[in-house]
Amino acid sequence: MIPHPRSQHCKSHRKMAQQSVKVLTLLVCVLLCAFAAAAGSPAAADDATIFNVGSYGARADGQTDDSNAFLKTWDAACAASGKVKIQIPGGTYKLGPIVFKGPCPNVASLTVVLKGKILASTNLGKFNTDAWVTFYGVKGLRVSGGGTFDGQGAAAWDHNSCSKTKNCKALPVSVKFIHTNDTIVRKINSVNPKFFHMAVIGAKKFRAADLKLEAPGDSPNTDGIHIEDSSDVKISNTSIHTGDDCISIGHGNTDILIARIDCGPGHGLSIGSLGKYNYEKDVRGLVIRDSNITGTTNGVRIKTWENSPVSTVATNITFQNIQMTNVSNPIIIDQSYCPFANCGSKEPSKVKLSNIKFIGIRGTSATPVAVTLICSKGYPCQNVNLQSVNLKYINGSEPTAVCANVSPSYSGTVIPKTCTTPSSADA
Repeated sequence: MIPHPRSQHCKSHRKMAQQSVKVLTLLVCVLLCAFAAAAGSPAAADDATIFNVGSYGARADGQTDDSNAFLKTWDAACAASGKVKIQIPGGTYKLGPIVFKGPCPNVASLTVVLKGKILASTNLGKFNTDAWVTFYGVKGLRVSGGGTFDGQGAAAWDHNSCSKTKNCKALPVSVKFIHTNDTIVRKINSVNPKFFHMAVIGAKKFRAADLKLEAPGDSPNTDGIHIEDSSDVKISNTSIHTGDDCISIGHGNTDILIARIDCGPGHGLSIGSLGKYNYEKDVRGLVIRDSNITGTTNGVRIKTWENSPVSTVATNITFQNIQMTNVSNPIIIDQSYCPFANCGSKEPSKVKLSNIKFIGIRGTSATPVAVTLICSKGYPCQNVNLQSVNLKYINGSEPTAVCANVSPSYSGTVIPKTCTTPSSADA
């Protein structure tokens, strides 16, 4: 039988319709997959449970003490599970001394997003600790958001005696991280701390980047970031203009990387001071590189106290690719460190320095002596190397170098190279 033309036409239409459905189904699948792939990362981030300080009573008026609201928010977030996020929206929040304490056993990561400004109390009577904001014992902490910690330190700086005497009561650090593990701090600002801007104490795997820390150049003891008794710490892409060390690396540290720091005014990038206390531990594996230092009272520095109560080691330290602009004492090892008129002893430092490299240090010195290597008479420095160093005195002449209790080695062109003995070499 010969098929009717209309029957063939209908079959053809059905076949075309089936093919169209298949093509449409395939297109929808492709689009859905592409959308899922594109949205994967944000979706994962949005899986976090949100805790907003405003929902727990924060007023954000710059007058009311919002400490209780912040603690309630933290406690709720810490008691949650999975990924959690604390939101601090725009506004001005006033806080007294506060501790955000872990552990948070069921939390995979805890992100604090600071958009507003947090003001410290100016009433020193409220501070019975050495910190204003403390994160303690937290794992997986993230702090970001572009907001600001304002320590309102100007009202307290006249009460600081630590710049005048060795035995003093320290004013509170603005933000302190104690015994944290796997921490990331990004895009946070700090202004006018009463003491240090930030301190990292007993931390493991700490990362900080894109920070901006500011205080007047004459503000006392306003170190940018102080690191102590910590391991696997990396700080980078950070601007620090303050009244003391831009970064100070204290005792007990291992595997520390400092990179791309814009420092000045201030006292430079420092290892130490070391050898002050009887509980201090060794320092090993420090790298400070790819940074700019401008108008500071020191450049890259290692400082240890005379008459150390215990013998410790500081070794495998590298300063590399540092640009100096109008910097006093661009390269300095000072093992008779004493910032006061009299420290009561002239006994040599017991901190043993070794395997220290200054590589690619260049620029201008504000002092005629650009390199100072004053090591301990009791424990002379070992394996100190200067490589490709080019420093000029600001008047255009070649600066000088002074050395004691060390025999440095040189690689490449080094200016200044010849060491002279200082007037007193009894360090």
